[in-house]
Amino acid sequence: MDMKGERRIAAPRQVVWDALNDPEILKTSIPGCTSLDKLSDSQMKATASIKLGPISAKFAGAVQLSDIDAPNGYTISGEGQGGVAGFAKGGAKVALIDDGAGTLLSYEVNAQVGGKLAQLGARLIDATAKQMADAFFDRFSAHVTAMVPAPPEPVAPTPTPVAHHTPQAPAALLSPVQDAPPAPIAPPSSIDWVALIPREVFGLPLAFWLGSGAFGFVILLTLLSMR
Repeated sequence: MDMKGERRIAAPRQVVWDALNDPEILKTSIPGCTSLDKLSDSQMKATASIKLGPISAKFAGAVQLSDIDAPNGYTISGEGQGGVAGFAKGGAKVALIDDGAGTLLSYEVNAQVGGKLAQLGARLIDATAKQMADAFFDRFSAHVTAMVPAPPEPVAPTPTPVAHHTPQAPAALLSPVQDAPPAPIAPPSSIDWVALIPREVFGLPLAFWLGSGAFGFVILLTLLSMR
Protein backbone atom coordinates (compact mmCIF):
# COMPACT_ATOMS: atom_id res chain seq x y z
CA MET A 1 0.00 0.00 0.00
CA ASP A 2 1.35 3.42 -1.01
CA MET A 3 -0.18 6.76 -0.02
CA LYS A 4 0.94 10.35 -0.11
CA GLY A 5 -0.57 13.72 0.64
CA GLU A 6 -0.05 17.07 2.30
CA ARG A 7 -1.70 19.22 4.90
CA ARG A 8 -1.36 22.90 5.74
CA ILE A 9 -1.15 23.55 9.47
CA ALA A 10 -1.73 27.03 10.84
CA ALA A 11 1.39 27.08 13.00
CA PRO A 12 5.11 27.89 12.56
CA ARG A 13 7.35 25.06 11.39
CA GLN A 14 9.20 24.79 14.72
CA VAL A 15 5.90 24.34 16.58
CA VAL A 16 4.82 21.59 14.16
CA TRP A 17 8.19 19.88 14.51
CA ASP A 18 7.98 19.90 18.30
CA ALA A 19 4.49 18.40 18.13
CA LEU A 20 5.66 15.60 15.83
CA ASN A 21 8.13 14.63 18.55
CA ASP A 22 5.69 14.93 21.46
CA PRO A 23 4.40 11.47 22.52
CA GLU A 24 1.29 12.88 24.19
CA ILE A 25 0.18 14.81 21.11
CA LEU A 26 0.87 11.84 18.85
CA LYS A 27 -1.00 9.49 21.18
CA THR A 28 -4.15 11.63 21.17
CA SER A 29 -3.89 12.15 17.40
CA ILE A 30 -3.44 8.53 16.27
CA PRO A 31 -6.83 6.76 15.96
CA GLY A 32 -7.08 3.82 18.33
CA CYS A 33 -3.75 4.51 20.04
CA THR A 34 -3.83 3.42 23.68
CA SER A 35 -0.19 4.03 24.62
CA LEU A 36 2.88 5.70 23.15
CA ASP A 37 6.12 5.86 25.10
CA LYS A 38 9.29 7.61 24.03
CA LEU A 39 12.34 5.45 24.65
CA SER A 40 14.88 7.87 23.20
CA ASP A 41 15.06 10.77 20.75
CA SER A 42 14.68 8.28 17.90
CA GLN A 43 12.72 5.35 19.37
CA MET A 44 9.15 4.88 20.62
CA LYS A 45 6.90 1.94 21.40
CA ALA A 46 3.16 1.96 20.86
CA THR A 47 -0.02 -0.06 21.13
CA ALA A 48 -3.18 0.59 19.13
CA SER A 49 -6.53 -1.06 18.56
CA ILE A 50 -7.55 -1.05 14.90
CA LYS A 51 -10.62 -2.30 13.10
CA LEU A 52 -10.46 -3.14 9.40
CA GLY A 53 -13.75 -4.43 8.05
CA PRO A 54 -14.80 -7.45 10.08
CA ILE A 55 -11.40 -7.80 11.79
CA SER A 56 -10.51 -6.03 15.03
CA ALA A 57 -7.02 -6.37 16.42
CA LYS A 58 -4.68 -4.84 18.94
CA PHE A 59 -1.24 -4.11 17.59
CA ALA A 60 1.93 -3.60 19.60
CA GLY A 61 5.17 -2.54 18.04
CA ALA A 62 8.21 -0.29 17.92
CA VAL A 63 8.67 2.95 16.03
CA GLN A 64 12.03 4.14 14.75
CA LEU A 65 12.93 7.65 13.60
CA SER A 66 15.73 8.14 11.09
CA ASP A 67 17.04 10.76 8.66
CA ILE A 68 16.24 13.34 11.31
CA ASP A 69 16.64 16.87 9.93
CA ALA A 70 15.17 19.21 12.52
CA PRO A 71 12.95 21.07 11.93
CA ASN A 72 12.56 20.04 8.28
CA GLY A 73 11.45 16.39 8.60
CA TYR A 74 12.36 12.77 9.24
CA THR A 75 11.62 9.19 8.22
CA ILE A 76 9.45 7.09 10.52
CA SER A 77 9.30 3.31 10.29
CA GLY A 78 7.85 0.54 12.39
CA GLU A 79 6.33 -2.90 12.62
CA GLY A 80 3.39 -4.12 14.66
CA GLN A 81 2.06 -7.54 15.53
CA GLY A 82 -1.68 -8.14 15.78
CA GLY A 83 -1.73 -11.78 16.82
CA VAL A 84 -3.96 -13.98 14.64
CA ALA A 85 -5.06 -10.92 12.69
CA GLY A 86 -1.62 -10.65 11.12
CA PHE A 87 1.01 -7.94 11.08
CA ALA A 88 1.68 -4.54 9.60
CA LYS A 89 4.92 -2.81 8.81
CA GLY A 90 6.00 0.16 6.82
CA GLY A 91 7.37 3.66 6.92
CA ALA A 92 6.71 7.27 6.00
CA LYS A 93 8.74 10.28 4.99
CA VAL A 94 7.59 13.50 6.55
CA ALA A 95 8.70 16.94 5.30
CA LEU A 96 7.92 20.39 6.67
CA ILE A 97 8.03 23.55 4.55
CA ASP A 98 7.24 27.12 5.54
CA ASP A 99 3.99 28.33 4.04
CA GLY A 100 3.48 31.95 4.99
CA ALA A 101 2.59 32.05 8.68
CA GLY A 102 1.82 28.31 8.61
CA THR A 103 3.56 25.07 7.66
CA LEU A 104 2.99 22.67 4.79
CA LEU A 105 3.37 19.07 5.96
CA SER A 106 3.83 16.49 3.20
CA TYR A 107 4.10 12.73 3.64
CA GLU A 108 4.74 9.57 1.62
CA VAL A 109 3.66 6.27 3.17
CA ASN A 110 4.40 2.71 2.15
CA ALA A 111 3.11 -0.23 4.17
CA GLN A 112 2.59 -3.94 4.03
CA VAL A 113 0.14 -6.20 5.84
CA GLY A 114 0.08 -9.95 6.28
CA GLY A 115 -2.10 -12.69 7.72
CA LYS A 116 -5.89 -12.23 7.78
CA LEU A 117 -5.49 -8.54 7.11
CA ALA A 118 -4.03 -9.26 3.70
CA GLN A 119 -7.18 -11.24 2.79
CA LEU A 120 -9.40 -8.19 3.11
CA GLY A 121 -8.33 -6.79 -0.21
CA ALA A 122 -6.32 -3.75 -1.19
CA ARG A 123 -9.38 -1.54 -1.74
CA LEU A 124 -10.65 -1.92 1.84
CA ILE A 125 -7.17 -1.53 3.30
CA ASP A 126 -6.49 1.64 1.26
CA ALA A 127 -9.84 3.18 2.20
CA THR A 128 -9.31 2.44 5.89
CA ALA A 129 -5.77 3.79 5.80
CA LYS A 130 -6.96 7.03 4.18
CA GLN A 131 -9.68 7.48 6.81
CA MET A 132 -7.15 6.96 9.59
CA ALA A 133 -4.72 9.42 8.00
CA ASP A 134 -7.43 12.07 7.67
CA ALA A 135 -8.48 11.53 11.28
CA PHE A 136 -4.87 11.77 12.46
CA PHE A 137 -4.17 15.05 10.67
CA ASP A 138 -7.46 16.59 11.77
CA ARG A 139 -6.63 15.88 15.40
CA PHE A 140 -2.97 16.76 15.04
CA SER A 141 -3.74 20.10 13.37
CA ALA A 142 -6.22 20.97 16.13
CA HIS A 143 -3.62 20.24 18.83
CA VAL A 144 -0.86 22.20 17.10
CA THR A 145 -3.06 25.19 16.31
CA ALA A 146 -4.07 25.39 19.98
CA MET A 147 -0.36 25.65 20.90
CA VAL A 148 0.08 28.86 18.91
CA PRO A 149 -0.38 31.93 21.14
CA ALA A 150 -3.07 34.35 20.01
CA PRO A 151 -1.76 37.58 18.44
CA PRO A 152 -1.73 40.53 20.84
CA GLU A 153 -4.62 42.92 20.60
CA PRO A 154 -3.75 46.21 18.94
CA VAL A 155 -3.15 49.03 21.41
CA ALA A 156 -4.89 52.27 20.61
CA PRO A 157 -2.42 55.14 20.20
CA THR A 158 -2.33 57.63 23.04
CA PRO A 159 -3.75 60.93 21.81
CA THR A 160 -1.26 63.77 21.79
CA PRO A 161 -2.42 66.62 24.03
CA VAL A 162 -3.23 69.74 22.09
CA ALA A 163 -1.55 72.83 23.38
CA HIS A 164 -3.97 75.72 23.83
CA HIS A 165 -2.48 79.14 23.25
CA THR A 166 -4.11 82.00 25.07
CA PRO A 167 -4.18 85.02 22.79
CA GLN A 168 -2.18 87.86 24.18
CA ALA A 169 -3.89 91.14 24.62
CA PRO A 170 -2.38 94.14 22.87
CA ALA A 171 0.42 95.77 24.78
CA ALA A 172 -1.68 98.84 25.13
CA LEU A 173 -4.31 96.88 27.05
CA LEU A 174 -1.72 95.25 29.31
CA SER A 175 -0.34 98.58 30.48
CA PRO A 176 -1.53 99.94 33.81
CA VAL A 177 -4.91 101.56 33.65
CA GLN A 178 -4.52 105.29 33.30
CA ASP A 179 -6.76 107.56 35.23
CA ALA A 180 -9.58 108.64 32.95
CA PRO A 181 -9.64 112.37 32.28
CA PRO A 182 -12.36 114.16 34.18
CA ALA A 183 -15.64 114.49 32.28
CA PRO A 184 -16.31 117.98 31.05
CA ILE A 185 -18.72 119.86 33.21
CA ALA A 186 -21.77 120.93 31.29
CA PRO A 187 -22.37 124.59 31.48
CA PRO A 188 -25.21 125.47 33.69
CA SER A 189 -28.47 125.69 31.86
CA SER A 190 -30.79 128.46 32.48
CA ILE A 191 -33.79 126.48 31.16
CA ASP A 192 -35.71 124.01 33.35
CA TRP A 193 -36.89 121.33 30.82
CA VAL A 194 -39.03 119.53 33.40
CA ALA A 195 -41.03 122.65 33.81
CA LEU A 196 -41.83 122.56 30.10
CA ILE A 197 -43.57 119.12 30.27
CA PRO A 198 -47.31 119.68 30.51
CA ARG A 199 -49.15 118.14 33.41
CA GLU A 200 -52.25 117.43 31.31
CA VAL A 201 -52.80 116.75 27.57
CA PHE A 202 -56.17 117.36 26.07
CA GLY A 203 -57.57 117.63 29.55
CA LEU A 204 -56.26 114.18 30.68
CA PRO A 205 -53.31 113.46 33.00
CA LEU A 206 -49.96 112.60 31.41
CA ALA A 207 -49.88 109.23 33.25
CA PHE A 208 -53.02 108.22 31.38
CA TRP A 209 -51.41 108.76 28.01
CA LEU A 210 -48.21 106.90 29.00
CA GLY A 211 -50.18 103.88 30.26
CA SER A 212 -52.38 103.83 27.15
CA GLY A 213 -49.28 103.86 24.92
CA ALA A 214 -47.68 100.95 26.76
CA PHE A 215 -50.92 98.93 26.63
CA GLY A 216 -51.28 99.57 22.90
CA PHE A 217 -47.68 98.45 22.29
CA VAL A 218 -48.34 95.15 24.05
CA ILE A 219 -51.51 94.54 22.00
CA LEU A 220 -49.58 95.23 18.78
CA LEU A 221 -46.89 92.65 19.64
CA THR A 222 -49.56 90.04 20.45
CA LEU A 223 -51.28 90.50 17.08
CA LEU A 224 -47.99 90.25 15.18
CA SER A 225 -47.09 86.97 16.94
CA MET A 226 -50.42 85.43 15.85
CA ARG A 227 -49.85 86.07 12.14
